[in-house]
Amino acid sequence: MNYRQLGNTDIRVSEVSFGTWAIGGSWGSNNDTESLKALRYAIDRGVNFFDTADVYGDGHSEELLAEATRGLRDRVYIATKFCRQGDIHDPETYSKERVREYCEASLKRLERDWIDLYQIHCPPLEILKEGSVFNVLDDLQSEGKIKHYGVSVETVEEGLLCLEYANVKSLQVIFNVFRQKPLEELFEKAKKRGVGIIVRLPLASGLLTNKFSLDHQFEADDHRNFNENGESFNVGETFAGLGFKKGVQLAQQIEWIGEGRGNMARASLRWILDQPEVTCVIPGFKNQQQVEENLQAIETPSFSQDELRRLNDFYHQHVKDHIRGAY
Repeated sequence: MNYRQLGNTDIRVSEVSFGTWAIGGSWGSNNDTESLKALRYAIDRGVNFFDTADVYGDGHSEELLAEATRGLRDRVYIATKFCRQGDIHDPETYSKERVREYCEASLKRLERDWIDLYQIHCPPLEILKEGSVFNVLDDLQSEGKIKHYGVSVETVEEGLLCLEYANVKSLQVIFNVFRQKPLEELFEKAKKRGVGIIVRLPLASGLLTNKFSLDHQFEADDHRNFNENGESFNVGETFAGLGFKKGVQLAQQIEWIGEGRGNMARASLRWILDQPEVTCVIPGFKNQQQVEENLQAIETPSFSQDELRRLNDFYHQHVKDHIRGAY
């Protein structure tokens, strides 16, 4: 395993780490036994960082992490997120009292004395502009309940705004071959500020595995079924903002990236890891096989400069105009 510094913090995290939305809920059926087996396998392979949130399965993914990491406080870092258990547009959701409640509830589920990285979970731009939530997080940090804090953002504009707050140590962003806008400005400025970059949705909700046919049907409780057009939350969280059928067609156009790299999924993760500003990538998983498949990206050959330019041209010429929603 390779490890990278999380911004200017004292934390070094595995470059391939994992997100736990899928084992919490909203990605179809789950099996807790398989989830725990996969978590423990990842840890045994050197993964030392997991991202979760209080709304993933209404705290269930936090509870699974507690069970899988019991006794490993000093070996495994956990990042969790807050605000989506309330009304994300209501300033009261970000008050000292409410955030403390969210934090302490997560600590209880995680069975930990502090949270390594506490993140605001995709708040609206107006909340970030008002900024008082950062004072709340400063207080929790001074009390020892959190070590560091960051923000999970939906757009580049939100990310740039977060960089103006001195104690923000990380940004979690949607970034993949279909979603390259952060390369234009955000990544460079984050690096100069000493802010780590955590990449979510690296496979565009599975599109970049190139395993779907145009007529594929997702389970009813899978967000890829009920949020394709942003019906339940930000449209960018599903298929990186692309419509499903368009995404399948675009994925077919770049099958070449998997040549000599095993498959498209490994290649897509490798492309992200080839960006020097990226701290880690956090693909999801449901079982040990998927964990192992994602870890193969570590040994996957990097992209040449010509290949990087080809993918950049592909994004600008064929993809960006089809992404829905602000990004």
